[in-house]
Amino acid sequence: MTLGSNKKSAVVLVSGGLDSATCLAIAKSEGFDCFALSIDYGQRHQVELNAAANVVKSIGVRQHKIFHLDLGGFSGSALTDASVAVPRQPTTGIPVTYVPARNTIFLSLALGWAEVMNIQDIFIGVNAVDYSGYPDCRPEFIAAFEKMAQLGTKQGVEGRPFKFNTPLIDLTKAEIIKKGTSLGVDYALTVSCYDPDKNGSACGECDSCRLRAAGFAEAKIADPTLYQQ
Repeated sequence: MTLGSNKKSAVVLVSGGLDSATCLAIAKSEGFDCFALSIDYGQRHQVELNAAANVVKSIGVRQHKIFHLDLGGFSGSALTDASVAVPRQPTTGIPVTYVPARNTIFLSLALGWAEVMNIQDIFIGVNAVDYSGYPDCRPEFIAAFEKMAQLGTKQGVEGRPFKFNTPLIDLTKAEIIKKGTSLGVDYALTVSCYDPDKNGSACGECDSCRLRAAGFAEAKIADPTLYQQ
């Protein structure tokens, strides 16, 4: 418990996308007092962070912290380097939208904030079924990071282990959407597109847009996404 709360507490990574919004709703439904963490990492568009703010306001959290960290300084990813085009067609292998070590960095920041507040539970909306093939979304990566957290923190070595919760990791996109809908998630507030315009309208062609659209279609739930003309 934290900050005088009578509930169990959790740090939840919230990007503004469909998956993280669902993950936050699940944590809330499981009785956690949620502390939302969003990362301004130099991504192409501010609309992602605006979406995160709208999501946490809609679902309700104890605190929403935005951490500023410019990963664009490393370049090389289509999500942080404007000179690298976002693919509009399916690709093979790990795509150029992969941001080097992103989830390692994000989880480290969540871990640091959790330790400061004596929180043991951390939630992240990674998925290893309907996803873009990123290596840092796989169960074995999460398991390895959790082991590292116990070895590399004061809280871990003193016997108060961290738990990294990944409630979406084995779900299809349709299953995620059905679960979030049952919990009242307003997906119109979310932005999943890798290349949205300044208003947050989705391109409808990138890998993330295709996965999102297919998920709504399979779930037989109306897609509230606003697409670019």
